[in-house]
Amino acid sequence: MLKKVLIANRGEIALRVLRACKEQGIGTVAVHSTADADAMHVRLADESVCIGPPDARESYLNIPQILAACEITEADAVHPGYGFLSENARFAEILAAHNVTFIGPSAEHIDTMGDKIAAKATVKRLGIPVVPGSDGAINSVAEARKLADEMGYPVLVKAAAGGGGRGMKVAPTADALEDAINTARAEARAAFGDDALYLEKYLGNPRHIEVQVFGDGKGGAVHLGERDCSLQRRHQKVWEEALSPVITPEQRDAIGEIASKAVAALGYAGAGTIEFLYEDGQFYFIEMNTRLQVEHPVTEAITGLDLVTEQLRVAAGMGLSVQQSDIEFRGHAIECRINAEHPVTFRPSPGLIDAFHPSGGLGVRVDSAVYAGYRIPPYYDSLIGKLIVHGDTREIAISRLARALDEFVISGIDSTLPLFRRLVREPDVLAGDYSIHWLERWLDEQASA
Repeated sequence: MLKKVLIANRGEIALRVLRACKEQGIGTVAVHSTADADAMHVRLADESVCIGPPDARESYLNIPQILAACEITEADAVHPGYGFLSENARFAEILAAHNVTFIGPSAEHIDTMGDKIAAKATVKRLGIPVVPGSDGAINSVAEARKLADEMGYPVLVKAAAGGGGRGMKVAPTADALEDAINTARAEARAAFGDDALYLEKYLGNPRHIEVQVFGDGKGGAVHLGERDCSLQRRHQKVWEEALSPVITPEQRDAIGEIASKAVAALGYAGAGTIEFLYEDGQFYFIEMNTRLQVEHPVTEAITGLDLVTEQLRVAAGMGLSVQQSDIEFRGHAIECRINAEHPVTFRPSPGLIDAFHPSGGLGVRVDSAVYAGYRIPPYYDSLIGKLIVHGDTREIAISRLARALDEFVISGIDSTLPLFRRLVREPDVLAGDYSIHWLERWLDEQASA
């Protein structure tokens, strides 16, 4: 096993990785900005290194500073968490050049899957179903018009290097296509420094289904079922479930086998998530995330596996602790992402938390790095923590979630707790009857009521 892991992240994921390392007897190094000097992961790590000022570009995204911290502490591995440098192929290459293990896939796989055009071509070759669309980047409006006419409107213009909905525009008609392309190209250039675009058929009412995969880097792989992440706002996930309430066991086995065979063929190492749009019984590839996901706890709940420990095993060359035949799905799990935001306007709400009482009890887990007296800094994402519940059935899980939300206390700042207290009692949510567009429509209705 690895000897000492530097955790190149902050917040609840840094604490999550730290705990897994400690349980495996691995030394831990926390890095932090000056804004995070009192953070919980810094307090609990064996060693800590300040790597810069609050601006993430000068701290958590500062590769030379992180590399220096590895050298100072003699860390032999880096876990990037998610966000920041977790899908930065150059970071993985630099660590390898300095004999530091990157706890994640190869730089080549990060690079391939980070380019949506290359990713789509790769998975299509490996037998994963894809959304009808352009085979590569579109080079002109005329080319886009020809392809859109063949596919039929509406179409979706997407940034090749995109994520989080940036550089993504819907063109409902031919008249709207040129404006959609120009707007998407400008957004992509500003957000990613890359204005390459591609075109896809727009699916009107799909669900967002993702399959958790794990590769051992030696041609072996497993899948750990799916998560349903259809409750979204502005393409950002809000509520995630495992397993999906609409996927049958037969569909699960089929898409899981396709996904695991694909990552095995790639020789992929570590955790990955293959994301799909799902409509009318069909799966359509969106992208592959080459890292741990924020919503990984729901998969842990239904499988009993520690996904971070599996990452550590694979990075150390030990392989996976399970084979596909060992994996059983037990019950149902739901995760709510609780943010420091106003529950109606979603305005960020940094500041001092004067009371923090997470819920507990049977089947309840809270992943959070905050505490009473902690000050949420204004420089990073607004995630306070994740409330995860597990039950034998979806109905039990939802009932448990309602109870846990009611007893969860956060004061001193605004949070999205009230939003989830309403959602958990909505008839469509209770029935599992929603698509990726449902939440935004519901929010619009609530605002106009």
